[in-house]
Amino acid sequence: MSQSAEYARWRNDPENYWLDAAHAISWERRPQIACDHAARPAARWFPDGVTNACFNAVDRHVESGYGEQAALVYVSAMTGEERSIDYATLQREVAQLAGALRRLGVVAGDRVVIYMPMVPEAVFAMLACARLGAIHSVVFGGFAARELAVRIDDATPKVVLSASCGLEPGRVIDYHSLLDRALALATHAPAHCVVLQRPQSRAQLIAGRDLDWQEFLQGADAAECVPMPATAPLYILYTSGTTGKPKGVVRDTGGYLVALAWSMQHVYDVSPGETFWAASDIGWVVGHSYIVYGPLVQGCTTLLYEGKPVGTPDAGTYWRIAAKYRVAALFTAPTAIRAIKREDPDGKLMRSVELEKLRTLFLAGERADPDTVRWAQEKLGVPVIDHWWQTETGWPVVANCVGLGLSPVKPGSPTLPVPGFALEVHDASGRISKPNVQGSLLLKLPLPPGCLPTLWNDDAGFERAYLSAHRGFYTTGDGGYVDADGYVYVMGRIDDVINVAGHRLSTGELEQAIAGHSAVAECAVIGVADSLKGTVPVGLAVLKAGVTIAPEVVVKELVARVREEVGAVASLQRVLIVARLPKTRSGKVLRSTMRAIADGKPYAVPATIEDPATLEEIRAALAR
Repeated sequence: MSQSAEYARWRNDPENYWLDAAHAISWERRPQIACDHAARPAARWFPDGVTNACFNAVDRHVESGYGEQAALVYVSAMTGEERSIDYATLQREVAQLAGALRRLGVVAGDRVVIYMPMVPEAVFAMLACARLGAIHSVVFGGFAARELAVRIDDATPKVVLSASCGLEPGRVIDYHSLLDRALALATHAPAHCVVLQRPQSRAQLIAGRDLDWQEFLQGADAAECVPMPATAPLYILYTSGTTGKPKGVVRDTGGYLVALAWSMQHVYDVSPGETFWAASDIGWVVGHSYIVYGPLVQGCTTLLYEGKPVGTPDAGTYWRIAAKYRVAALFTAPTAIRAIKREDPDGKLMRSVELEKLRTLFLAGERADPDTVRWAQEKLGVPVIDHWWQTETGWPVVANCVGLGLSPVKPGSPTLPVPGFALEVHDASGRISKPNVQGSLLLKLPLPPGCLPTLWNDDAGFERAYLSAHRGFYTTGDGGYVDADGYVYVMGRIDDVINVAGHRLSTGELEQAIAGHSAVAECAVIGVADSLKGTVPVGLAVLKAGVTIAPEVVVKELVARVREEVGAVASLQRVLIVARLPKTRSGKVLRSTMRAIADGKPYAVPATIEDPATLEEIRAALAR
């Protein structure tokens, strides 16, 4: 069945469609009701269902005779360690950790903050919480103390699970000191902190508060899975670290599992027993959905990687790992592929290994420019699938669903809406935009299973942020358009639309033109205040390794490309060649921060920034 036909099947009978999809997971009590439309602030899925996320991810595979199959492969480029953990071992580790948490008094509904690096114990921690029905909140490892403190105060955890340190190329991050400072700033005091000691930097534990991870586990009885209502929260994931109240996205249990099972089969087209690798971090939504829960619910082998796409040790790391562990589908951010392309533009390192099992490369997390997609597809010789979703949705909104048969690819588009998501484009007056006319991307309510039902302890904030601007719709915050064939084009955040002398231009359009130049590895366009035109675009471009064209020549050619592809109205006159772009650790370019720098406005250095020095480099470039 094609994606269009499957979408039509969902539209024809959405509630029975999702009740049928619910058969893909195991239930303690199978739901008979698909959706409670009367629930507030948003509809809730499978309200009469009872299940457990850990049972679906681990125990059911052991009970079905797959205990010896690899569940988790851990590869650390930082320590050189590699190990494989089968489903039976994963079950024992998780059950014992859950038992140790239960011994501390953790029960269903309690919160547990997880502040850990990319090590297997972090996955054990997430699953152990799910086993008990406790709500985990993973905070990206290495977040600044203030950011951790505001999350602790909002989630009010009974326990914090942490580690002595995290590892980055060339440095060791002292997690325990960051945790100490966070708890000094926070008003909420967790009863205990459990610390995994890593040999690279051991922590001085605080008596009465801290527990050594290994000692904490000793003598703990294995805990069984606690049946939970499908609508019970599985986790809280915070979307930002701003100074105000953080936005804690709540994910329910039953709807999330059903959505992930559907996506593993239909979007990613991976079967039980195959290896799926989401090269992300467990601190982000991709890590929750497609390192931990999605692949394990599907009965796949999931790969946990501690390292970078380049520099640990080189731009061939991804391909060597994918070849060694027979990865069927790789999922990463476009910025990772751009970094690889910059270091190895001819793909020599890629060609040095056999990738006979790799069928697809999936990209998400930011806009995938057509040049990057084309490069990866040409070098890998497999479909490169751009798809679009958000922390709030938890799984893909727009995708080329490989499991339903590939739709024709249009570079620059993540293809078609996924069944469950009724997407519309509205203009500023609230009317549906015509094909190829940009506007705000909206999703008609109710959102499908797996999407956020609210924000943690903030129903009013949820309605204000997502539901109030367009009655009957969820506001994604992204802008774009739909073409005559129904293909969706996501051009970036709505606040990345700039107004040049009365003409609204998407920075995504301008970036697409710049990125198409053969010398450009990656780029960003920001709108800078101008006394005459209100705002003018400024481009920042990073060149590929080995480029011999003079920078001033590249700049002239980029200005000409934008004029030719976007039009003279774009009025791009200034392009800066820079060594690198400031990014978050998840790979998103800090456009709003660069705008503030360019306009001389105050700004805070985001806690998620990969390297604060890049902001000073951009400041110097803009001042030239």
